[in-house]
Formats: sequence, structure tokens, C-alpha cells
Amino acid sequence: MLKKYIGDRAFYRRVMAVVLPIMVQSAITNFVSLLDNIMVGQVGTIPMTGVSIVNQLMFVFNLCIFGATSGAGIFTAQFYGSQDLDGIRHTFRFKILSCVLLALLGCGIFFIGDDFLISLYLKGEGNIQDAQMALEYGKQYLKVMLFGLFPFALSTAYGNTLRETGKTMVPMVAGIAAVFINLILNYVLIFGKFGLPAMGAVGAAWATVIARFAELAIVAFWAHLHEAELGYLCGAYRSMHIPANLMKEISVKGLPLLINEFLWASGMAFINQCYSTCSLDVVPAQNISSTMYNLAGVGYLAMGSAVGIIMGQMLGANQNEAEVRDANRKLVFTSCLIGGIFGAVMATISGVFPTLYNTTGDVRTLASRLILVSACMMPFNAYTNASYFTLRSGGQTFVTFLFDSFYVWTICAPIAYCLTRFTTLPIVLIFILCQIPDLVKCLLGRWLLKKGDWIQNLTA
Repeated sequence: MLKKYIGDRAFYRRVMAVVLPIMVQSAITNFVSLLDNIMVGQVGTIPMTGVSIVNQLMFVFNLCIFGATSGAGIFTAQFYGSQDLDGIRHTFRFKILSCVLLALLGCGIFFIGDDFLISLYLKGEGNIQDAQMALEYGKQYLKVMLFGLFPFALSTAYGNTLRETGKTMVPMVAGIAAVFINLILNYVLIFGKFGLPAMGAVGAAWATVIARFAELAIVAFWAHLHEAELGYLCGAYRSMHIPANLMKEISVKGLPLLINEFLWASGMAFINQCYSTCSLDVVPAQNISSTMYNLAGVGYLAMGSAVGIIMGQMLGANQNEAEVRDANRKLVFTSCLIGGIFGAVMATISGVFPTLYNTTGDVRTLASRLILVSACMMPFNAYTNASYFTLRSGGQTFVTFLFDSFYVWTICAPIAYCLTRFTTLPIVLIFILCQIPDLVKCLLGRWLLKKGDWIQNLTA
């Protein structure tokens, strides 16, 4: 029975070649984010609250960029499978144009609506003066972070294209370099070392922005230095022409992904905003919990990316359905196994991790309980994540829209809203009840994978 879910050495060598660079980069990135978070947390609970709210908003923008590049990325992976360099070049141009437009839009929205957006998370029970101070810290942090939107967007376009064409090491190296730059500058700018003034939370923002420019410089410089080897970058900027039929195909498949990522991220931000209405302590506690979860979740999230890339390449190479299904079953099982292992580690240290923060005992206790609940859900989240990337690899973007963001907004968000507005249940119980729909989502994912509509070659 287990043979159906466990591959041979050749299978895992292929998987690890894709997964390990992504996992290492994500692990280092999230570990540095953890240290960044702890450093800001040493400044105090109020600055940490302001920064964590802005990071919620940045999360929405980041996933919009991910969605914009993912639609074209489906075609990139399949064009690579069929060795079509012109097709890859056109999808790269599409990513660059989309990312620039989204960065411009993001700057406009955050610049104009900073006060309103941050204030949404400061409506819980607590000291009014604390809420006002958190608002000011958040606005200062956000103004600096706006400078990092463009380099983040462009490095994502380059990095995803390189990963989809088998060059996973380069984005990993660029990401590692960037996070170490971020870490060093965090220490220097937050606490005012080497004769520089202590800038607190604003210093963390400048460190992030500089690191993002460094990441873009590394990945773009390497890519253009190896244009002849890559092929598809030769003449990529000679014009920004994209064939009309391909533009239409990418838009038809990609627009639902972009909308999905925006709606899913904004849905999660809305749910967290609902939690925040219970108490001002919820915001820093959620920040601590999500930081731990992001670090522990790098394994199954990297596996999700690998599922999308490997399935896309197999579909583009016209491998038969039995082979595709067999590989997918083993990939999904591996993802769940990794999620279970990391979830167990997360649960084990749930009581210790919050003590790293300079905050109140109430916040630490609440964070510990939220971490424990999230740890129990990680294997299930791993399954739905792998299901999502499988469906996406075959161009089932409308189905993924229904599976992901539509599900969040029609089921999860209303539950969170009703429980936080119309009941007096404790936040931990509310948090548990809001996770239950994800268990039902696993059953839906299993049905969609078994149905097999996602097994199609989009480049044929």
C-alpha cells in the first residue's frame, strides 16, 4: 500500500533538486524575519503591533505579485518542458509588465490609505493611547517600505522564471545574500550601532528595503550575465511585444490567479482583523504565532512550489496520465509528511518561543496557544497547498479560485466575522472554530485531484 505513496531514489533526487533550494532560501528568509521580528519586539509591544499590521498589508501586496507571475509561470514551466525559448521570453515580459503595474498601484493605495488601513486593526479593547501610538509607528514603517515594492516585484519576476526553467540555485543564493544583509542592517539600524542613531522600527524597514534592492541586483545581474546560456533572455528587453494569442491565454489563465491571490490574502487579512477586535493583545500574539508558523511551514510550502513546477514540466512534456497521477500522489504524500513533522516540532516549542519577545505575559500565553492550534493544522494545510499547486499546474485557475479565495470569503471569513462580532467566546476557541473549514477543504481537494481535469498540456 505504501508503495503507491513512496517513490524511488530517482524520483526523490528530482524532487529534492527543486525543493531544497526553495526550502533553504525560504528557511533562511523566515529565520531572518524571525530575528527581525524579535529585534523589533525588543523595542516594545506597541512598535511590534504597528509593524505587524503593516506586514499584514504587505502580505496582500506580496501575494498579488505572486499571483501575477504565477499565471505566466504556468506557461513558463510548460514552455520549458517543450523547450520553447520564444514562449519563455514572452512569459517573462508579461511578468515584468504586470509587476511594474502592480507596484505602481500598490504604492498609490498604501500612500493614500495608510491611516485607514492600519486603523482597521486597532479597534479591539485596550488603551486608546496605545492604539494611537501603534498607528504612528505603523505609518512611519509603511512609508519606508513603499521604496521596496518595485525591487521586490522585479526580483520575483526574475526569480520565478529562473526556478521554472530549472535554475533554482540562483534565486536561493540571491535570497540568502539579501536576508543576511537584512539581518546585519537590522542590528545596526534598529539599535543604533557603529555610531548610527537608533531608528527602531523604521530602521527595520530601511534594512528590508536595502536588502530587496540587493536581491534584485544579484539575480538580475547573474541572469543577464548568462543570457547566452539561458537563451530566453537574449533580446528580452529589445521590445516588450507579446503575441496577442499568448497574451490572451495568459490573461485567461492568469487573471483568476491574480484575483485569487488578492482575494485570498485580503480574506486572511480580514479574518485577522476580525480577531483583532477581541483585544489589542491579539495583534502582537498573532504576529508571534504567524512568525513561528511561517518558519515551520517552509517545508510544505516549498513542496507546494515543487508540485507546481514538476507537474507543469511533466504536462508540458506530454507524459502519460498514469505517470503524472503517480508522481502527483507521491508529491502530495511527501508534502503532508513534511507538514506533520514540522507541525510536531512547532507544537513542542509552542510554550518556549513566545518568551523570546519583550512583551506582556498575557500576550505570550495567547501566542503560545495560537501556535499550538496552528501546529495541529499544518499537515492539513500541507494537503490543501499541494492540491492547489497541482490544480494550478494544469491551468485550472478558475477551479483554484473557487478552491482558495472563494472558499475563504464565503465560508471562513463569515465564520470569523460572526464569532468575533456576535459572541463572547474566547479568542483561542474562535481561532479553533475558524480552522475547521480547512478540514472540509481537504476532502474537496482530494475529490478535485481524483477527478483529473487538471491533466492537460496548455502549450500543445
